[in-house]
Formats: sequence, structure tokens, C-alpha cells
Amino acid sequence: MKRNWIAHIFLLGAALIYGANYSIAKIVLDGDYISPMGLVLFRVFTAFIIFFIFHILFIKEKVEKKDIPKILFVSLFGIIINQSFFIIGLKHTVPINAALLLTMVPILVFIFSAILLKEKINTRKVIGVSTAFAGVLLIILNKGDLQFSYANMKGDILVFLNSVSYALYLVKVKPLLRKYNPITITKWMFFFGIIFITPFGLKGALNVNWQLFDTEVWLSFFYVLIFTTFLAYLFNIIALKRVNPSVVGVYVYLQPVLATIVALMIGKDSLSALKIISAILIFIGVYLVSYSGEKDIKSNSKA
Repeated sequence: MKRNWIAHIFLLGAALIYGANYSIAKIVLDGDYISPMGLVLFRVFTAFIIFFIFHILFIKEKVEKKDIPKILFVSLFGIIINQSFFIIGLKHTVPINAALLLTMVPILVFIFSAILLKEKINTRKVIGVSTAFAGVLLIILNKGDLQFSYANMKGDILVFLNSVSYALYLVKVKPLLRKYNPITITKWMFFFGIIFITPFGLKGALNVNWQLFDTEVWLSFFYVLIFTTFLAYLFNIIALKRVNPSVVGVYVYLQPVLATIVALMIGKDSLSALKIISAILIFIGVYLVSYSGEKDIKSNSKA
């Protein structure tokens, strides 16, 4: 039980980071400071350096050659496609469309886990995912009208493919975590990320308008590099070693709740009955899926 509570603390931390990211990252992304792919390259390079140092100092674990292609596969979906498609997709669509499409992540994780990992589908999980999904929909649809149009089609498709990519990553990385330390896996993932993203992001990374950066932009920039990239990936993968992918996936639904809380704290949003109801639905849904996930782990350990 203690082991599972640690996982939930890490997942809550990651959800809080991503929730705050909607407001904080917007500062550096909205201005003419850095290109989207340039920012992605800075993210993967910074995360790799930090994970590399941690690995050298504390882990010192070697990866078998036969597992390198498997890590390359999860890096492709968890880093390369995931980060690139989201940043580019967000540039070509509106935030409310992107938010709605990202709600597909837990549902896709649910499906992929059942197919690839033979994770059990039970009534409690179905009710949990459905309840949390309903809560998120209330929050998103209350923010404005969806704008699915030809102009947004490219961005919508890329954000949806980002959701598919991230869901597949959460499922496929799970078997590797049974064998290796999370830091080992993540170090290699970001290493491959640098190799594949550099050709597309190097020009943008070399042409950053540093002279335009003020204190607020610098803080936003470092938040994206350290919190949204390094810490969020670390928290999620540590938790994923301890719980099923469906549990990690459903925590995505907490992000808009935590984003709203952050916005309330800084005076950029107001509380309403609808938001309270939405939050209650989401927390109930997350609890139901998490409870089912713990029961699955216990039953598997007894088998």
C-alpha cells in the first residue's frame, strides 16, 4: 500500500506541473522568442544532461543491446512524436480543441493496455474513466465553443496523434520498467530524442531572441525545461514502475482541475458551481480507476 501511495504522490506532482504549465509556458510560447522546434530541442537536451548526470552519479546501470531498439521505440512515441506534434499542433489550432483532444489519452491508454498488456477491463474502471471524462468535458466546454474547421484541421490531427503517441508510450514502456531503473530508461529516451529532433530544431535553437527575454520569460523558459520536461517525466515514469498505465493515464484528467486552481490562486479565474461539480466528478473517476489498478496489482502478485 505504501508503495502505491508513493506512486500517487508522484502522479499528483506531475499533474500539478502540467496543470500550471498551461498558464506559465504560454508566456514563452506566445512571444517571438523561440521557434516551437527550437524549444523542443532545448527541452530534450536539458533533460538528457540532467538524467545523464543522475545516472552517472547514482544508478550506473547498463542496458542490454537487445533492449536498445525497445527503448528507441518508446523514445519515438514518448519524446520525439509526443513533444513535436503537440507543440506544432498547438500552433495550428485553438487551445480548446487541443484540450478536448488530449482527453483521449486515458481512453487510449485503457484500450492499448487491454490489447498489449492484457490489463483487465472491469466495470469500476469503465465507470471511473467515464466519470472523469465527463468532468473534464464540463470544464472544457464551459470555456468556449469548439472550433473544428479546415483552418484548424492540421493542428487538430497533430494533437490527436500526440495523444495516441503518448498513450502508446505509457503502455509500451511498462515492460522495460520491470527490468530497468526509471532514470536509465529516461536517459536513453532523451538521448534518442536529441538525435532525431536536432535536425528539425537546431536552426530555431541557434536563432533565439535572447535579448527579448525579461525576467518573466526567463522564468517561463526554465519552468518548461526543468519542471515540465525533467521533473514531470521523472515523476510519471517513477509512478509507472509501481502502478498500471491506466492509472497514470487517468491522472491526465486532473490537469485542468489543477490548472484552474493555479489560475484561481493568481487571480486569473473565478470559482463556480460547475467547476466544483467537474472537480468532484474527476476526483471520483481518478479514485475508481486507481482503486481498480491497485486491486489488479495485488491479484497479479498473488498469482
